[in-house]
Amino acid sequence: MDVGVIGTGAMGYHHVRVYSELKEVDNLYVYDTNHDLARTVGHRVGAVIVDTLDALLKSVDSVSVCVPTPGHGTIGREVLSAGVHMLIEKPFCSTAKEAMSLIPCIEEGTVVGVGHVERFNPIVPEIRRICKKPLYVEINRHNPASGRVSGSSVVEDLMIHDIDILSNVLFKGSSHQTYTLTSSGTDDIVCALFSYGSTPAILSASRKSSKKVRKIYVEEEDLTLEADFMSQEVYVYRKPDNYRIENERYLQENVIEKLLVNKLEPLKIELKTFLECVRHGREFPVSPRQGIENIRICEEIRQKCA
Repeated sequence: MDVGVIGTGAMGYHHVRVYSELKEVDNLYVYDTNHDLARTVGHRVGAVIVDTLDALLKSVDSVSVCVPTPGHGTIGREVLSAGVHMLIEKPFCSTAKEAMSLIPCIEEGTVVGVGHVERFNPIVPEIRRICKKPLYVEINRHNPASGRVSGSSVVEDLMIHDIDILSNVLFKGSSHQTYTLTSSGTDDIVCALFSYGSTPAILSASRKSSKKVRKIYVEEEDLTLEADFMSQEVYVYRKPDNYRIENERYLQENVIEKLLVNKLEPLKIELKTFLECVRHGREFPVSPRQGIENIRICEEIRQKCA
């Protein structure tokens, strides 16, 4: 299969790198309006560098769109007009309204997916398998400041990953209410409280942290789960109902399980899945409709923080 990458910035570079490692890819094409950057990135892996978007779209079966978010609508429309299968990086577009305008452009048989890469983290299927009836959920996603991000708040940049996990993994098919939201007064720190029925879920996201944090904590009646999206480690704590007193202190004995997770790069799983969907005509796991709903929730959060 011939594949293209549009945009060779921080995320586009990794798409180029991973595609170059996949046996499913025959020829890899690269395009960026910054031709020097495209050549630098493309030459590292032996990709074909093209000078125009039109030339790329005429050469490939499928593409990754990795341009800055404000360009997603325009580039996405051109890709769809050419009838090329598309994986577009998250968020789908700058606004839910703009993303909705792309839906009529998707022809039957064209595979379109949104790149919520955390959905493909190997720990996510384990979380889905274990957590059936959450009583409490907390997810923290904190970053040091980065010059890579421009033009988007921490909600669309970081928190959107965990909005997707809540909506499409832990509480798939369930409606939610959004309650207390707090903000630092900037676009860099936000905390949001959701309610899925009687279950509270708290999300925090920051671009002011001195360390990188990617953690989830889930409580159920008979177990507690803790997991780290970066280390891909999952711990499950179970209660054996064994309490005892020692030196006038109550002690509870827990059974702690560390799950064996096949540690793989989420982006590699995501891109392999995309190509398999194209090859077999299947819907990509993160659909355009899901991508739009994730943006809509982001907009709701930002509006309530204003």
